[in-house]
Amino acid sequence: MIILYIILILAALVILYFLAIMPALGNRKGKEDFFGVYYAHRGLHDNASEAPENSMAAFRRAAKAGYGMEMDVQLTKDEVPVVFHDFTLKRVCGKEGKVSDYTWQELKELRICGSTETIPRFEEVLKAVDGKTPLIIELKVERTDLKTCRVVDALLKDYPGLYCIESFNPLVLMWYKRHHRDVVRGQLSDGFIKSGEFRGILYYVLQNLMLNWLTKPDFVAYNHKYANILSRKLCHGLYRNLAVAWTIRSQKELEAAKKGFDIFIFDSFVPNT
Repeated sequence: MIILYIILILAALVILYFLAIMPALGNRKGKEDFFGVYYAHRGLHDNASEAPENSMAAFRRAAKAGYGMEMDVQLTKDEVPVVFHDFTLKRVCGKEGKVSDYTWQELKELRICGSTETIPRFEEVLKAVDGKTPLIIELKVERTDLKTCRVVDALLKDYPGLYCIESFNPLVLMWYKRHHRDVVRGQLSDGFIKSGEFRGILYYVLQNLMLNWLTKPDFVAYNHKYANILSRKLCHGLYRNLAVAWTIRSQKELEAAKKGFDIFIFDSFVPNT
């Protein structure tokens, strides 16, 4: 009898696991439009040049070359959406503090990676790209304040081009699921525990996509180095969910990633077409 109970409990746990990681099912209209193009990570950039990451120059280069673009958006202290990856300014601008500690007027005086380029407003980038190539827009939301979703969504309302939203924060996907189900949304994830950089139940849950039952992502964007994480493979293989690989840094990595992913974000090289 005890063995039967154990078997039933294990079976129930397996069923719950498969339900927990279940993403959005089916080919929702619009997802197929993102195929057939490579996506330049933070624009077609070189941080040792005058076209550093997430700069207007890098985005113009990507658009001219016909690449899609991945970019990062967060809010300033006065709630202006800017395109910038790190929450802190130190690595890219050599300045102490976070993006959210400064107003737009203060941030626009800074330079990116020692170049003449300044931190762009998201609105500027949208006007420059103007629908020429598709965009993967990562919303940087550190905790639970989701005003970034509302502000960014207002700017994208009349945007003429193809775009999708992604985030590491599941709350962002839940916001879009509730307010704009028509927008293609993706769950970003990584081998948090596998890498040894993070610990704890939260990162275990995020690594294994166990909040998909709440967020129902149209795609999962995963660090290609951890392509063999079971939950990621099941989302792509069993549930036929769109799989996005980040960040590919060589032609060799690109060829290897093609076995388990559908869409590719690249950096530090130009893919062979």
